[in-house]
Amino acid sequence: MDYSLLEKLQEIHAPAGDEVQMKIFLLNYVKENMQQWVSIPEIIYGDDFQDCLMLKFGKPRTAIFAHMDSIGFTVRYGKQLVKLGGPVLKSGTLLIGHDSGGAIETELVVSETKKLSYKFHRDIDPGTNLTYKPNWRETDQYIQNCYMDNRLGIWSALQVAETLKDGLIVFSCWEETGGGSVGYLSKYIYEQMGVRQALISDITWVTEGVHHGKGVAISMRDSGIPRKSYVNRIVSIARANDLMFQLEVEDAGGSDGNALQKSPYPFDWCFVGAPEDHVHSPDEKVHKDDIIHMVRLYRVLMESL
Repeated sequence: MDYSLLEKLQEIHAPAGDEVQMKIFLLNYVKENMQQWVSIPEIIYGDDFQDCLMLKFGKPRTAIFAHMDSIGFTVRYGKQLVKLGGPVLKSGTLLIGHDSGGAIETELVVSETKKLSYKFHRDIDPGTNLTYKPNWRETDQYIQNCYMDNRLGIWSALQVAETLKDGLIVFSCWEETGGGSVGYLSKYIYEQMGVRQALISDITWVTEGVHHGKGVAISMRDSGIPRKSYVNRIVSIARANDLMFQLEVEDAGGSDGNALQKSPYPFDWCFVGAPEDHVHSPDEKVHKDDIIHMVRLYRVLMESL
């Protein structure tokens, strides 16, 4: 399988609240490639959706949500940094960005009291967002880089788009900082399309019960509690199609599914994604078999749900 698109996605600067470059990339990618897809989607975006983007195929019954944003850091004052989301904090981590003085490559500094700053030859403009410097590593079994969460979720959704006849793909914003776009997106999707089912195309954790190379994870719950009957349907479909998957049960973590559950609309949702190691670090690692089964399961689910 060709992962060159995934590598490109991981190089795009799109921390939470600053997703516009990802939206532009996805718009251009879709317009350049959709003529080769089984079905040509309606592209939905604009001021009413801020930097979000939706692809509507045929008569959708189910929506795939894939968040575009990443974790990172925002420059404060006097070389101070503020976290965006929950990044791993390790001194010496390479960070990149751009401000009025040009391109930036700097190092994260974490004090003994966990105060964050950067090491650079000049002061960076306050409000500048910094992200991990990409470092693509690929073996026969694994891919490792920053931002597998959630560039892999986006990549998987784009693979599904190639064969999708009826469905909706939603590229959302602000997931890493607790949501902010799913509320108005769910209103539009439910009221304008009548869609009330969702799959969350995101990346989860390797744990004592979820392992590399054992298939895509279907989450029974995390900090959010999806409706059991809906999750059971998804598990039944996966089993009926002999797809490799793992059942995840956690009491922490969250996704766009949590925001859907808190919306005033009766959405069913389920988190379905490959597990990764070294979460929220520059070294996120995913097994290729789990990636393949993630795409396969999504294609089957979008046909069957």
